[in-house]
Amino acid sequence: MTDGFDLRALLAERGGERYELHARYLNPQLPRMLHTIGFDKVYERAAGAHFWDADGVDHLDMLAGFGVMGLGRHHPVVRRALHDVLDADLPDLTRFDCPPLPGLLAERLLAHSPHLDRVFFGNSGTEAVETALKFARYATGRPRIVYCDHAFHGLTTGALSVNGEKGFRAGFDPLLPDTPIALGDLGALERELRRGDVAAFVVEPIQGKGVHEAPPGFLAAAQELLHRHGALLIADEVQTGLGRTGDFYAYQHEDGVEPDLVCVAKALSGGYVPVGATLGKEWIFKKVYSSMDRVLVHSASFGSNAQAMAAGLAVLSVMESEGTVAHARRIGALLKGRLEELVPRYELLHQIRGRGLMIGIEFGRPSSLGLRGRWTMLQTARKGLFAQMVVAPLLQRHRILTQVSGDRLEVIKLIPPLVIDEADVDRFVTAFTAVMDDAHGGGGLLWDFGRTLVKQAVAQR
Repeated sequence: MTDGFDLRALLAERGGERYELHARYLNPQLPRMLHTIGFDKVYERAAGAHFWDADGVDHLDMLAGFGVMGLGRHHPVVRRALHDVLDADLPDLTRFDCPPLPGLLAERLLAHSPHLDRVFFGNSGTEAVETALKFARYATGRPRIVYCDHAFHGLTTGALSVNGEKGFRAGFDPLLPDTPIALGDLGALERELRRGDVAAFVVEPIQGKGVHEAPPGFLAAAQELLHRHGALLIADEVQTGLGRTGDFYAYQHEDGVEPDLVCVAKALSGGYVPVGATLGKEWIFKKVYSSMDRVLVHSASFGSNAQAMAAGLAVLSVMESEGTVAHARRIGALLKGRLEELVPRYELLHQIRGRGLMIGIEFGRPSSLGLRGRWTMLQTARKGLFAQMVVAPLLQRHRILTQVSGDRLEVIKLIPPLVIDEADVDRFVTAFTAVMDDAHGGGGLLWDFGRTLVKQAVAQR
């Protein structure tokens, strides 16, 4: 039986209107921005770490949907699991039963963090953070959250309260009681804890903005301080978790670190169904859900839905059977090593940092007079324009999708699908080398694009 709706026919008829539809009905600045930087492409299909445009040209994905596509696009095992769960006609989301899939996924997740005991499933990374903030405040009876400068934990009101980027927060005050510290500043953390009103410290083991790793020993020392003062450690592993950094969780790179609450999302979805999870200790969950009267004190309408749970179970199964974490560690070391070899060669290239397949490429002020003048022109107009000058030709000339790692940052962040291989590494390094050669040789097209960006930046002041 059919009602006449044909999705393929609809896409065939109106898919070409995609940019016009966004400009008319959604965020109008998105198509404008994509057009300005030359990213207004039309992509037709995708698989693994690659996608193809309307002309059938292959593109390498070094962005992974901001980390969502951990296993790449359309992994056959995840896809089959979703077909299976839809075909099963399950009585999903009755809300007055205990279906098996959430329990099974929680069991599999907790096996990777055996010091934790329970899981709450929501629909996104920001929901996972919101859950952790609520649970920490209720469990401790304290209002305040400490977070790090330049942190990104989401954009809903609670998560925004612990967002370290002023551009995201501007105009949305008042937010929750909060206090920022510098990543790695134990003295500042201890000063805040002495006030006695801190519920928790939330931290990304490696910050997504700029790809800054917590200093060695910081997380363990912070954990000791927090527990001494009756506060909790929340590890935001929304982007760093599920193998991204070469261990299942990024906090596991440091011995003795056992966060009280851990937030995951993104890659757990398999790239198909939004899902978020907050893992926590038994006593915290028991305090929040302390009686039958409080059974729904924190819940989500679509939380624990069968499709999301099936996707998560399939993702964890694939990661185990295909050795995804070890692969990310090995390929990440290869990519980082190849890029580090280029640093002495290019004066505009200052540092390569990160772990596994979360790598930051930082640019900085050159020493030679000719390049210094061009660099100063860009910096005067707006910081971050040189990194955008590199990102643009990587896509336009070399068909590789990357991103600038934050507003006004001269850093490119690489977070490709964890399934990229040696050939993909060769392709990226070859393309990146060509762009660096062009920049250092005064290549006209690259610096012409820089002048276009300068004009755009000046016009928006």
